[in-house]
Amino acid sequence: MNKALVVILAAVTLDSIGIGLIFPILPALLRDVGHLSEVATLLGIMLALYSACQFLFSPILGVLSDRYGRRPVLLVSLAGAAIDYLVMAFAPELWMLVLGRAISGITSANMAVATAYITDISSEEERAQRFGLFHAMFGIGFIIGPVLGGMLGDIWVRAPFIAAAVLNGVNFALALFVLPESRKGQTGTRFDLDTLNPFKPLKWALTFKALIPLMAIFVIMNFIGTMYGTMWALFSEDAFGWSGLTIGLSLGTFGVFHAGAQAFLTGPAVARLGERGALIVGMACELTALVILGLATQGWILFALAPLFALGGIGMPALQSLTTTQVDADKQGQLQGVLASLVSLAAIFGPLFFSFTYFALRQTSPGLIWIVGAGIYLLALPLMLGIRRSVAKPAIG
Repeated sequence: MNKALVVILAAVTLDSIGIGLIFPILPALLRDVGHLSEVATLLGIMLALYSACQFLFSPILGVLSDRYGRRPVLLVSLAGAAIDYLVMAFAPELWMLVLGRAISGITSANMAVATAYITDISSEEERAQRFGLFHAMFGIGFIIGPVLGGMLGDIWVRAPFIAAAVLNGVNFALALFVLPESRKGQTGTRFDLDTLNPFKPLKWALTFKALIPLMAIFVIMNFIGTMYGTMWALFSEDAFGWSGLTIGLSLGTFGVFHAGAQAFLTGPAVARLGERGALIVGMACELTALVILGLATQGWILFALAPLFALGGIGMPALQSLTTTQVDADKQGQLQGVLASLVSLAAIFGPLFFSFTYFALRQTSPGLIWIVGAGIYLLALPLMLGIRRSVAKPAIG
């Protein structure tokens, strides 16, 4: 494994830890600034705002990294995140916290640049495995981050923000002193205000006929992915009467298996089955696991399904690798920005859809929510027929 890949994966892990640090203490922080009665509403607004900013700015950062190089964009976003978390750590007013979460969403859009960097330094044969490592490291960070955030938040409610600022400072130092540039900016490029239009990259991506089914599958898979974080705790409480400890252990088990499969199984699966084959296997495993989960009558089944859900995790890196073959090398940042934007779009609407649907179904059968998810997943299967592997040309222009 080369040095640049190790550094970018370390940066991704630190970044996801920093993001995850904040989630356990947001409700307590809102109460700390004096908003005791509207916590649930404010929390929903802040989470939606965070995802909306990611949706708008991921394409912009991707385009900027194509034009000016990956490192400058990463450095600016990491420095901005460190400063933002420090401001939030001492913010006395609600409007500062809301503004801070918006800025955090903007700076966390640098994940598009990180995936573009991995594309730059990887051959087509290596990309699926390396995207698997990317998702695994991001997942590990989200296992560590909330646990650490909860521990620090018990000491002082604002301590996780300081820790997040420190982690982003470490990330900045890694990018500044250790990380080499993977793709130099285009010489003579002049800044154009049109670059800041987040919908222009989306329009560009839709001109590639071969990209459209891939992006549709990407949206469906990420939309389903929001169901686990939204529903897992509610479902396990309603269906099996689980305590917080049991819920935490089940999520930890889920996370460990998922990260392990993405890190160690994606590469061999793609080598043996090809990207399209690995995607089909991953989708089939996750779909099967959702149906079994929907019919489960005993809590131990949720733990037993962790390996099957983990095998489903190989589908996303394979899909992401497939998308990189559809555009030229000088547009990979723009492509990854579009994909990151689609992830954020799913993160805005997925939790709303599944929470409303669950509360409509919970009295009949809590497990039906997973059957609904499986039904949505089936929408992706016809799209598999539209997948091509060769580099595509835009349909227009």
